[in-house]
Amino acid sequence: MSIENVKAHFRKWDMENRVLEFPVSSATVTEAALALHTDEQRIAKTLSFMVDEQPILIVTAGDARVDNKKYKSTFHKKASMLKPDQVLDLIGHPVGGVCPFGIKDGGSVYLDVSLKRFETVFPACGSANSAIELTIPELEKYSGFKAWVDVCKE
Repeated sequence: MSIENVKAHFRKWDMENRVLEFPVSSATVTEAALALHTDEQRIAKTLSFMVDEQPILIVTAGDARVDNKKYKSTFHKKASMLKPDQVLDLIGHPVGGVCPFGIKDGGSVYLDVSLKRFETVFPACGSANSAIELTIPELEKYSGFKAWVDVCKE
């Protein structure tokens, strides 16, 4: 189960108890914001793409939208999101619970600068009813991110 992989990931730092599980769906930005009683922009959504035959994840603010020109300038490829059936296979998490924690080998994580305006954000934790509140330095540490990118519209 994907959430168990995420909890095992956080167990390395004795943080698995910070993973929140809800009796309602948190699969979309709107649903997550309602479940967490927070603003949609503070939901850290994780988008999955394919670059040079390798999956990548880009974590953005909940209100951010990918800018195709910025994406292409950064990754030198047209933005090509993974299909829903590829996400679980290549990333290890189902759509609605995709996060940068406990992912399958071969994927790279990038953090978008749209997140930097918040003290804390709420990424999912591998299921359609979970999240964790992290500071930006914690998100950097626990996601094992490769780089900060600027691929979203202003």
